[in-house]
Amino acid sequence: MPKRTIAALAAAGALIAGCSDPAPDSPTDVVVGDRPEAVLSLSPTATETLFAVGAGDQVVAVDSQSDFPPDAPKTDLSAYTPSLEAIVGYKPDLVIASDDIDGLVAGLDAADIPVLLLPAATTIDDAYSQIERIADATGHDAEGDALVAATRDRIDAAVARAPREEQTYFHELDSTLYTVTSQSFVGQIYGLFGLTSIADGSAGGDYPQMSDEGVIAADPDIVFLADSQCCGESAESVAARPGWSVTTAVRKGKVFAMDEDLSSRWGPRIADQAEAVASLLVSGNP
Repeated sequence: MPKRTIAALAAAGALIAGCSDPAPDSPTDVVVGDRPEAVLSLSPTATETLFAVGAGDQVVAVDSQSDFPPDAPKTDLSAYTPSLEAIVGYKPDLVIASDDIDGLVAGLDAADIPVLLLPAATTIDDAYSQIERIADATGHDAEGDALVAATRDRIDAAVARAPREEQTYFHELDSTLYTVTSQSFVGQIYGLFGLTSIADGSAGGDYPQMSDEGVIAADPDIVFLADSQCCGESAESVAARPGWSVTTAVRKGKVFAMDEDLSSRWGPRIADQAEAVASLLVSGNP
């Protein structure tokens, strides 16, 4: 698989092997007795959530992919090849990660450092649950509840103001045409607006790869580009692809560049993603 695609899927928490939330009695579902004062995040989604629930001043370090909010203490720590020695060097009293890679949890357990393992959310309710769990673990229970309520309200308002039309879409993860199905996390957000992925039923799980011929034959009403910032894809470059000019999305000018972070993370900014989709459906303009 191309490196860019691996990065896109990993950022979305959707590695091919798949993930699911640990059971409530899992040893990785920690309960922190005292308010942690040195939290280390190895997940961009967790980083966003920590700051959104008011725990930003407790964060001592975040991984190299955590780029929001801008004032998060970004380091060269890798979530994909975690260095136990480097992590321990920050003396955290809580580590939050999305994947247990290279024995990370066991290593931190041996160092007597609590770990909150929060794999990729598979539903919107999972995302709400993870917000609450991060808030609870850092001593911000009330803020977490308030954030979930506000996020729900914003998403409901976004859906209510957008026209609900049964339309199909192609969500492009990269130019090799990896995409998402309606069952993927971002696909469920699109589904709130009555949108259906043309990749449904494709082999490859929730993140299959399509061909040019397959996309053209499926003729999506809308194309969402999650590879504009990273790779320069645009409505113009899509229209210039052989055969794509006949698709409904290109003919009607409905090829939209999406914020790659909003399209790939499952934290509190899912409301921003829903509002972005609503705005495009209301205006019909990129």
